[in-house]
Amino acid sequence: MLNRIVLLRHGRTAWNAERRMQGRLDPPLDETGQAQADATAPGVRELGPVVVVASDQTRAWQTAAAATEGLDVEPRKEPRLRETDVGRWQGLVDDEVDAGWPGGLDAWRLDPHYRPPEGESRHDAYERALPVVQELLDADLDGTALLVAHGGVILALTCGFLGLPTDHWGALAPLGNCRTAVLEHRVDRWRLVRWGAEA
Repeated sequence: MLNRIVLLRHGRTAWNAERRMQGRLDPPLDETGQAQADATAPGVRELGPVVVVASDQTRAWQTAAAATEGLDVEPRKEPRLRETDVGRWQGLVDDEVDAGWPGGLDAWRLDPHYRPPEGESRHDAYERALPVVQELLDADLDGTALLVAHGGVILALTCGFLGLPTDHWGALAPLGNCRTAVLEHRVDRWRLVRWGAEA
């Protein structure tokens, strides 16, 4: 059975630097983001994942390719790990969202069930991504699984998987680029042992 799940957020994009909402849009890593992704490889080798699954969005897939350099494990693309769809907010910076939908951004950050216009909620993203983890747990694997994805879906998946009430999901700070959430199975349950650490 898997005893560790490492969720790695992708490296920086130009849109991250601009604080522009990406969602399902697909900007690549910028120069800084590629350097961040390259720098994760030694830590990932030390973790020794037996399986690597990554969102098929460009920024996550580029990060997975760099992070697994030198490993015998090939990353597998997984569309269910795509970022939360923020609908009509995609491509906008915070001020533009606030101007068009006053109070909407705060509601989305505080309420996991709030859906941006034509988008999905964080809870929707959790329900979409959870079967990926369940399938890995059901497989005949021992050791560590590495999932490379996006900040929103990693936060939702971590909180939902651990069974945190949705009104506590906001207790975790946003995950930085190329930072990790590490879950380990100890004694009788899964526990969050690291949040926001380098790989």
